[in-house]
Amino acid sequence: MTASIIDGFAVAAELREQVAREAADLKATHGIVPGLAVVLVGEDPASAVYVRNKLKATAECGLKSLEFKLSESATEEEVLALVKRLNADPAVHGILVQLPLPKQIDSDKVLGLIDPDKDVDGFHPVNAGRLSVGLPGFVPCTPRGSQILIDRIMPDLSGKTAVVIGRSNIVGKPMAQLLLQKNATVTIAHSRTKDLPAVCRTADVLVAAVGRPLMVKGDWIKPGAIVIDVGINRIEVDGKGKIVGDVDFDSAKEVAGAITPVPRGVGPMTIACLMLNTLDSARRSAGAA
Repeated sequence: MTASIIDGFAVAAELREQVAREAADLKATHGIVPGLAVVLVGEDPASAVYVRNKLKATAECGLKSLEFKLSESATEEEVLALVKRLNADPAVHGILVQLPLPKQIDSDKVLGLIDPDKDVDGFHPVNAGRLSVGLPGFVPCTPRGSQILIDRIMPDLSGKTAVVIGRSNIVGKPMAQLLLQKNATVTIAHSRTKDLPAVCRTADVLVAAVGRPLMVKGDWIKPGAIVIDVGINRIEVDGKGKIVGDVDFDSAKEVAGAITPVPRGVGPMTIACLMLNTLDSARRSAGAA
């Protein structure tokens, strides 16, 4: 059996088209254009690429983008002052501070200052709490995108077993909460888990989010399982750079029922869900949610 490939690139394109239509409707009915403010501090090349991709997607969806660049030497007080200003700006519906921040700036302090109702990254402790207790709030974009892909394959997870490898606040923990809301029986596995391959083999849905290239092998996977590979790792193969996931795709696709590739899997969904979160924030501000 060879797995069906879950085309996150195509699903993300559909989602962006949906956001564009609904953003146009919001402008026509309420005169509001969803606005996303992106803050970039320093000159990290990877961060610059991520920001550029996010701003491009914002424009394609008919949203308003506002980019704020601060120098590598910017003080924590300068960044906090900017966040306060954006919190107070009614034209800004989403605030995204690109990580990592320079070492002189406390990321937790900056992220904690963002208005939870503008926290379209879903990183604020208030939004984490809302997700945990089942209240409306922003869900981090990567887990939200992953859940959308899972829903396309298996919309009803009642009675199913899900395993999430990784316990980060950005992916692992919120992913587990989303799967619980879908009535799956959820295990969070991590570096201290005993016999990790055996735990993974129990999963009808396996989500790998650990940042270790090609760690999950085909013989870790339950036949027919859905495999969502969140990892994005750069490795060298035959002297050339290559992007791979946390899952050994070649062996896994021979066992899984459906699997996301890397690239063109979860990655495009993350940016599409950022657009969706920004639209949701603008709707709430207009009383149209």
